[in-house]
Amino acid sequence: MMLQELLSTAYTQRQALITSLHNEKTTAYRLFHGTNEGKSGLTVDRYGELILIQTFHLALCDDELQQIQEFYSTHLSYSHFFVYNDRSAANSRYLNRFDSDDYKELTKDVVFQELGVNYLAQGRHKGQDPLLFLDFRAARRHVLKHAEGKDVLNLFSYTCGIGISAAVGGAKQVVNVDFAEPALEVGEENARLNELAESSVEFIKSDFFTAARQMAGLPIATRRGRQSKLPKYNKIEARQFDLVVLDPPKWAKSPFGTVDLVRDYSSVFKPALLCVKEGGQILCANNVAQVPLADWLETLQRTATKAGKPVKNIEVIVPEEDFPSRDGHYPLKMALLSV
Repeated sequence: MMLQELLSTAYTQRQALITSLHNEKTTAYRLFHGTNEGKSGLTVDRYGELILIQTFHLALCDDELQQIQEFYSTHLSYSHFFVYNDRSAANSRYLNRFDSDDYKELTKDVVFQELGVNYLAQGRHKGQDPLLFLDFRAARRHVLKHAEGKDVLNLFSYTCGIGISAAVGGAKQVVNVDFAEPALEVGEENARLNELAESSVEFIKSDFFTAARQMAGLPIATRRGRQSKLPKYNKIEARQFDLVVLDPPKWAKSPFGTVDLVRDYSSVFKPALLCVKEGGQILCANNVAQVPLADWLETLQRTATKAGKPVKNIEVIVPEEDFPSRDGHYPLKMALLSV
């Protein structure tokens, strides 16, 4: 099937969903999910007026890029512009230059809405990923609906999307934790875009392990195999929350520990879980496709039991319809655990 036929089929199949999302004040969604819609490694996302085209396996040739732009220019009735990010090469973000006039359009700020919440987007910036992951919308939808009156801890917060959703949804207090200052700065801008009170949303620049372990009342240690002397870290008081959100990257390493979602999810799950109040909830995510849902859920339950906080209920949350799956096995797995 020709590329424009694939785009047309995907667009037609989304019409009911797009209408529904527009009615919910949402102007951000996936227009084409190539892995399950005929061209693996190609995605097309809408973020307000920005149409973000990305490739993860092979770069598009000029003719393919022109076909995509012509198709959406013909079918989209709203003002829009295109940004193409080829991420097929290793460390592709370092190919971006931000000192040329050509990049002014590609890096300009765009404000869009999801479920009535305002967020910032940029087609290109100094990071690798979009400033909001659209497949996590289902989790943000749940939090927006159920956060009222709760204390919320958002770990690995990135640009604080779900933390902002919680605050807009009436959370009493939201604490966002991430080691990357530029990501937290976007989160702060998202808070301003939604006119949130500074007293209700907090942003903490910290390594996950030092922040989560201190809040959980656990000692701080260095990564195994390193010298015993601890690097400097910010002191944080022990504290528990009604809802903890845990959305770690696939892999990361710091002096205080290693994040490895394939082999050792427990190392991030346990301290996060111990930050949950009795009767509270933890919303977990695992974005590694090769980790089966059943195996991951079993790890969560086993770890919770060993930590003395057995799981009382599990609700699996799946991505929404703009992220179709042929077999129901979604790369992004989300689970809401009551403890």
